[in-house]
Amino acid sequence: MYHQSTKTLSTQTSSPLLTLSVAPARVIRGSDILTQASDAISQLGSRPLIIGGERTLAVTQESLQELLKQQRLHVAQACYSPDCSEASLKTLHKAAKEHKADVIIGVGGGKALDTAKLVAYKLELPVVTIPTSASTCAAWTALSNVYSDEGAFLYDVGLAKCPDLLILDYELVKTAPQRTLVAGIGDAIAKWYEASVSSGHSEQTLIIAAVQQARVLRDILFQKSSIALKEPGSEAWQQVVDATVLLAGVIGGLGGAQCRTVAAHAVHNGLTHICESGSIHGEKVAYGILVQLRLEEIIQGNQLAAAARQQLLKFYAEIGLPQKLSDLGLGNITLNELQKAAEIALETHSDIHRLPFKVALEQLMAAMVSTTAPVEGRTHTGLTSTMNKDE
Repeated sequence: MYHQSTKTLSTQTSSPLLTLSVAPARVIRGSDILTQASDAISQLGSRPLIIGGERTLAVTQESLQELLKQQRLHVAQACYSPDCSEASLKTLHKAAKEHKADVIIGVGGGKALDTAKLVAYKLELPVVTIPTSASTCAAWTALSNVYSDEGAFLYDVGLAKCPDLLILDYELVKTAPQRTLVAGIGDAIAKWYEASVSSGHSEQTLIIAAVQQARVLRDILFQKSSIALKEPGSEAWQQVVDATVLLAGVIGGLGGAQCRTVAAHAVHNGLTHICESGSIHGEKVAYGILVQLRLEEIIQGNQLAAAARQQLLKFYAEIGLPQKLSDLGLGNITLNELQKAAEIALETHSDIHRLPFKVALEQLMAAMVSTTAPVEGRTHTGLTSTMNKDE
């Protein structure tokens, strides 16, 4: 039911129709807002199936489920495990049928939300997303990534619409490990580097808007991230959470696939085939941005890309994002493993081919091992020098 050829690493370019799923039908956000959201959920159905990981379901059992039961809803829960994989999806599809669910609620990080969205899509049911961290924009998007049981990326699925309801509770997100917000910053800031290189010269109105929003997103993260990480729950922290969970989703919604993923995410996808558990999505994507900029340097001789990479290295060091393979736990990677990851990132339907130049296997491998290489003839790169990188 959920099978799709693993050769198709992106489904986003297959349709000639210009169809956009821009935003959730409704977004509710605020501190402790979950306690006030049961009425909005009950408007979508009376038999919710809550999908999440084991720890998340344990945490929400007393809070969310009790609130829903007070609304006289018939609640069931199911754990996605071991991943947003075909096996998990089949099990959850069966669980939803057995419960006679009429609405799906996803609670958790990106993979839990992707799983819930895809189950709801297959069953043609409304879906509610409740992120418990700010690690991705999965709560917003009409897209789910499917992985193997071992966590290797297989393919993505474009969904018919964005979620029917997104509930962003800052108090809930604040309980997540800070590492998840750092990863979310890495995932979100990629929107600028990917959208600008693939779509920066587009004359389509909504793509222009999306690219400019990606610039705004980048600037918010440059300016606010350090403060946000030092002061969880502060105004700056809320602004960064909004940027990673909501604004990053807006950009993909307005701009479509070409403003969503290019080389940084393609590198992430390749790395999932060689990484054991340890690094998380946004960390791999953040490293992938450096690889993409390095490709622009190696292949195009692009000095703005070189300056942007040095700027990011400084930013990454400040907030704790990975700068090189060893930071992802891949310091002892073999040449064969590196080649495998690069080959997967370069497969025919990979998003890396949205770059405006061709990439050879050897070039990608060279970029992957030189993300911290010094820039010749440069001793200092200031923030303002790359604020207008439009390539």
